[in-house]
Amino acid sequence: MKIIKEIFSWIVPIIVGLLIALLVRQFWFGIVRVDGTSMYPTLQNNERVMLLKQAKIKHNTVIVFNAYGVDKNNSTVTKSTKYVKRVIGLPGDKIEYKTNGQLYVNGKKMSQSYITKYQRSTGTLTLALAEAKGVKLGTGNSFVVPKKEYFVLGDNRKDSNDSRYYGFVPKSKIDGVVKVPFWNSKKALINSYSDN
Repeated sequence: MKIIKEIFSWIVPIIVGLLIALLVRQFWFGIVRVDGTSMYPTLQNNERVMLLKQAKIKHNTVIVFNAYGVDKNNSTVTKSTKYVKRVIGLPGDKIEYKTNGQLYVNGKKMSQSYITKYQRSTGTLTLALAEAKGVKLGTGNSFVVPKKEYFVLGDNRKDSNDSRYYGFVPKSKIDGVVKVPFWNSKKALINSYSDN
């Protein structure tokens, strides 16, 4: 009897700890490995970043979302395929991306200091495919992001498969917001952006 009590005194805390860890991972926090160069130079291929599942989505935050059913142009997308992109437009935002590379959201010029001038203009506006339905880029063109959806772009615009090609990302597909760990010197590249 004493042996059984002692065994349970060890097993119960371990089981409780594992359950708490599973709940935290399921609902609040996770680790994601970046695969590819679409977010370069902000995020590197094979870099590991934190995923905060309950964080607020704002302009310029980087998100992870399930691409299945969103990117219908890519036949290799499966039910477990995740994309990492930057949020440019929130639900209801009016987006205007001018030919000179300047971005306006709801009539307000947005900073894009996380990419070069070349990436803002040529990288963003020289398209490899036709624009997605509802997306119109270039001076004199604008579009509105539908309710409960987001307009996202990769930072490495020339090589990014993003909302320009497959359209808007439904809120229901978003897993969370990416944060770079504190020990990574590039954390400011993601965490410092505001709506200014």
